[in-house]
Amino acid sequence: MTSRADFDGAVAHAAEHGGQLDILVNNAGWTHRNKPLEEVSEAEFDRVYVINVKSIYHSVQASLPVFTAQGAGVMINIGSTAGIRPRPGLTWYNGSKGAVNILTRSLAAELAPRGIRVNGVAPVMGATALLESFMGLPDTPENRAKFIATVPLGRLSEPEDVAGACLYLASDEAAFVTGVILEVDGGRTI
Repeated sequence: MTSRADFDGAVAHAAEHGGQLDILVNNAGWTHRNKPLEEVSEAEFDRVYVINVKSIYHSVQASLPVFTAQGAGVMINIGSTAGIRPRPGLTWYNGSKGAVNILTRSLAAELAPRGIRVNGVAPVMGATALLESFMGLPDTPENRAKFIATVPLGRLSEPEDVAGACLYLASDEAAFVTGVILEVDGGRTI
């Protein structure tokens, strides 16, 4: 989902089925292949920012009226360690995830008086369909090992790692937590 119509439809769908919108997780993400910044085409750049950043704009526009009317809501934006500790070859992706981080904090500051909490999760690279694009190399055991050697806990992220962080940030245990970028990275950004 990246368009306003997509988000409006999802919010309407929840309401039609007797639900209310309590938690919104923005998990859209795409990257250009790891390569020198001048080799990234304008179309690739635009796609990175539409999917990674503009989708958050649309989700906020669609969900904010519901969260405001309820006087509560939780938004979690999935960023990346790339927005904290950038890597060469991913400059435009790094910038988009840096934007996700600052948007998360800015939204948290602006929406807290309405009872809306906004936090972010910044995972390290995991074994997803984008793995080769991030590495800029074929997904071989040797190439994975090179990256894993830079993660103090010695592995890639797993979906359960990200889900657990989101579960915490959406829970009542995090009721006084807003504006946080939770690094789920095995120590990569240390």
